[in-house]
Amino acid sequence: MRFSSKSTPRHPTRSPHILLCSAWQVVNIGDIAHTPAALALLEAHFPEAQVTLWPFKPLTPAATALIMRRFPHLQIVEGTVHPDGVVSTSDLQIAMDKADFFLHSSGPAMLGWDRAEAFHARAGRPFGVYGVTYGLYGIPEKATLSRARFVYFRDSVSLEAARRDGVHPPLMEWAPDVAFATDLRDDTRADAFLQANGLEEGQFLCCISRLRNTPFWQMSAHQVPFDEVKHARNEAMKVHDHAPLIEAIIMVTRQTSLKVLICPEDETQMEITRDNLLAHLPDDVWARVVWRDKFWLPDEALSVYRRSAGLFGHEMHSPIMCLGNGIPAIVCRWSEQSTKGYMWRDIGLGEWLFDFDCEDDCARLPPTVLALAQDPAGAKVKAERARERVLARFAETMSLVRREVWASQPAEEESS
Repeated sequence: MRFSSKSTPRHPTRSPHILLCSAWQVVNIGDIAHTPAALALLEAHFPEAQVTLWPFKPLTPAATALIMRRFPHLQIVEGTVHPDGVVSTSDLQIAMDKADFFLHSSGPAMLGWDRAEAFHARAGRPFGVYGVTYGLYGIPEKATLSRARFVYFRDSVSLEAARRDGVHPPLMEWAPDVAFATDLRDDTRADAFLQANGLEEGQFLCCISRLRNTPFWQMSAHQVPFDEVKHARNEAMKVHDHAPLIEAIIMVTRQTSLKVLICPEDETQMEITRDNLLAHLPDDVWARVVWRDKFWLPDEALSVYRRSAGLFGHEMHSPIMCLGNGIPAIVCRWSEQSTKGYMWRDIGLGEWLFDFDCEDDCARLPPTVLALAQDPAGAKVKAERARERVLARFAETMSLVRREVWASQPAEEESS
C-alpha cells in the first residue's frame, strides 16, 4: 500500500520506530560521522521517533563508544538477511519486525539496497533514502530506488542522472548530506592538541590532501589487494594535485599571520601529507606549519576545525563538517571522485569548489585560499549563508520524512 506524503494516521498508538541503515566504513572520519550525524538530524527534527541502528559494516569499538557517548540510549543491531529471507541474528529479526520504516542514510550510493528490499519483503513496510550519490560501484540500486517512498540525492548531478535513468519514486529531490548535522565534540583533546602545537583559536587554517584513488590496500581492516592501475594513477598525479596546496600553504604562511595545520581525514593520509606536502615546503615555512602524525576521530577533529579560520584540501566530509558548524571550507575534486563535490555548488559555494582536472582551477586555488585567510570575517559570512541554506533544506525535507514515517503506522482500531 502506498501512503500519500501528506497522510497521517488517525490515531497513532505509539512512537514510530525507524530502522536506520548507516555506517559504511570506519577508516575515515567522514564515514564515521555519517551515523551520529543522521542520529542528530533525527533527534532535532523527529524527537518522538525511536531509532535502531543497523550498521552496514561492523563498527569498531572506538566508533561505537563515540556514538554511544552522544546517544547513550541507542540500540545497535547487527546481522544479515540471507537470500531466502532468514535473518542471521535474533536482535536484527526483532528490530525488523517492530520497525515501521527503514531509512537509508547518506553515503556514496544506496549501498544498503538489498537490506531495504529484505525489510520491505519481510515486513511489508516502506523505506526511504536520504542524501546519497547515484550510480557508483555497479550497485543495482535503480529498481530499489524507484520502490522507495522518497529519495533525496545529496548532489544535483546525481539527481539529474537518476531522472535520465528513469528512477521514479513518488518523491525524488535534493537534500544535503546528513554529515552537515555532525555535532560531535571532544574539546578537551582538541585544546590539548592545539596547546601542544602552538596553535591559537582563529589563527590557523586546516589543510587535507589525498591521492586520486584511496589506497585501501594499505588499510589492514579492508584486506584489499594491491591495485596496480590505481596506484599508477596516484603516482602519476600526486605532484600535480599537491602543487596548488603547497603554493597555498606558502602564500598563507608568508603573507598572513596564520599558521597551517596539515591533518588527515582517513588512515592513510598521515603518510600522504608527510610525503607530498610537508616534505616539499621551504625551510622558512616549516616554522608556521603543524603536521598531525596520528589519525583521529570526528569528535576531536571537529573541535579542532571549529577553532580554525577555515579548511581547504582534497577531501569532502571534513569541509561538510566544517560548513555545518559555520567554518569556511574550500573543496578540491577530480574525475576519480564521485559527484558529491557538486554539493558545494548546490549550496551556493561554487566559487569554493575547484576541479583539479582543470588547470585554470588549479591556478585559482592558491589566491582563493589566501583571500580566505586575509578576510576570515567575510569568509565566515559566506559560510554562514550556505549553512543557513543547508539547515532550511534539512527542515523542509525532514518534515516530509517525519510525515512518511508516521503514515507507515497502522491506525488504531476504533472501539465499536
